[in-house]
Amino acid sequence: MLPRVWAPSAARVDLVVGTSRTPLSVEDGWWSDDRDLPHGTDYAYSVDGGDPRPDPRSAWQPAGVHGPSRVFDASAFPWTDDGWAGVDPRGHVTYELHVGTFTPGGTLTSAIDHLDELVSLGVDLVELMPVAPFNGEHGWGYDGVGLFAVHEPYGGPAALQSFVDAAHARGLGVCLDVVHNHMGPSGNYLAEFGPYFTEAHQTPWGSAINLDGEDADEVRRWICDSVLRWFGDFHADALRLDAVHALVDFSDRHLLAQLSDEVAALADRLGRPLSLIAESDLNDPVSITPTAEGGWGMTAQWDDDVHHALHALVTGERHGYYGDFGSPEVLQKVLTRVFLHDGAFSTFRGLDWGRPVPPGTDGHRFVVAASTHDQVGNRALGDRPSARLDPGRLAVEAALVLLSPFSPMLFMGEEWGTRTPWQFFTDHPEPDLGAAVRDGRRREFGGHGWDVLYGGDIEVPDPQAPLPFQDSILTRGELDDPAHPEHARILDWYRGLIALRRSVPDLASGDLSATDLVWGGATEGGPHDVPWDGWMVLHRGAARVVINLSGEEVAVPVHTDGPLDVVAAWDPASMEPTPGGALVLAAPRSVVVLA
Repeated sequence: MLPRVWAPSAARVDLVVGTSRTPLSVEDGWWSDDRDLPHGTDYAYSVDGGDPRPDPRSAWQPAGVHGPSRVFDASAFPWTDDGWAGVDPRGHVTYELHVGTFTPGGTLTSAIDHLDELVSLGVDLVELMPVAPFNGEHGWGYDGVGLFAVHEPYGGPAALQSFVDAAHARGLGVCLDVVHNHMGPSGNYLAEFGPYFTEAHQTPWGSAINLDGEDADEVRRWICDSVLRWFGDFHADALRLDAVHALVDFSDRHLLAQLSDEVAALADRLGRPLSLIAESDLNDPVSITPTAEGGWGMTAQWDDDVHHALHALVTGERHGYYGDFGSPEVLQKVLTRVFLHDGAFSTFRGLDWGRPVPPGTDGHRFVVAASTHDQVGNRALGDRPSARLDPGRLAVEAALVLLSPFSPMLFMGEEWGTRTPWQFFTDHPEPDLGAAVRDGRRREFGGHGWDVLYGGDIEVPDPQAPLPFQDSILTRGELDDPAHPEHARILDWYRGLIALRRSVPDLASGDLSATDLVWGGATEGGPHDVPWDGWMVLHRGAARVVINLSGEEVAVPVHTDGPLDVVAAWDPASMEPTPGGALVLAAPRSVVVLA
């Protein structure tokens, strides 16, 4: 590796290798040297005589975010995926996991041992929560400080290459969750090198990344090069871009449009699909609009409105941002028109929000889920739906997500209804930073109505304590617990639903115009007072998903143009056909799929 670092305002930059310092030459703000550093060499840079700092483009941080960088030769890995054709996430099933808690080992290598389970489940794409280096041993990963490296406790960059190669060998694609909208507070030395941040814009994490100010071109290049590297050197299939609404960019060409065009060009050269998936709070189809039409050109985007509508309806929760959700009408709208807030008033935000999705948009452009790391982990206690819902309601959630016109995503352990919580946990070595995170977490939940939900005053767990992390490690032994056979039953249900997506074209379709939801009873009371009868029928082309969420027997009218076979049933004994196109669901919390 030839040393090269951008520091446009520096008067001097030294390359630091061991105890030696070598002054670098400068041209157009880039400091470099013709000394070739071999794989495994530890090095750092000193700006204007300051302390040695890691390379802003460091590929390897074996001593942590404060230590020196180490040269990593990505080309040395013996790839075996020459025949890999890639996978497009649209319409496929994604599985989100956190490396540190997916297995007791907490590494990419130990995660490989469970990839065959995901193949058996029917997953197409494995999404890794952020693997960028952050200070401490464990955390969610959204406070990373390097765009080019892999957290050493997970195994470092070589382990990520091995994970991707092993996934491809099993027919699984790999999506990396990456964070470009901010850097973590510990180990972030970027400002010593150059104007990576700007005071002109602010985000929830402080000063914004400099995307449209002076010298922004090199900052944008830093982000784009990291993205291209994950696809080229690590063979990733997709990237999930965290909170793109916090990428404040008023330049003529938005950073995301630049990313989309550069990734598309690389995909053409590599001959396989490469995808960008945006997490956006804007409810704006600009994210998936082609760049040639003035959009950002994302392959897909997350749609939290579907989660909120489903969760509020099934659980009855109405606190915080669930206040506008919870009725069958709302669920019907998001299943057919994607967003609830598409220019409509959002009571949580206190203003009109979003824009409508154009007719004819492919539903597969939107990733939906019943559980995600955010929607579970940002609850005060990190409790999953399985901690509050009976297995029948979990089966309903699974059916409405997996058989929707969108691209479904599962959160690790959801497929067997794990009771393992997913809590917010950190491991900041700095006492002041740890205390600030602890206090901020408790303030955050002060006005969210959690005391009502949990039945009184609650103590938000200290994210710096050992238990939130330890308790969040998946407990696979639940599947072998004879006292709780529902876990194995739920797993079979998920496998069956995913198989139906592959075998029934109508259930795999992203055609929103061929999707509808009907339900029984009047609903004039609105989301806070819904006197509906407890049954719903999801129309997916000719297929039907018949649901009874009530606690009693229900006769559900099922209107079709022809006979349909029962292809899946949560409780087969609950069904009785009746004359006139009705289906009697005798068991409460039951689901029947007709196709």
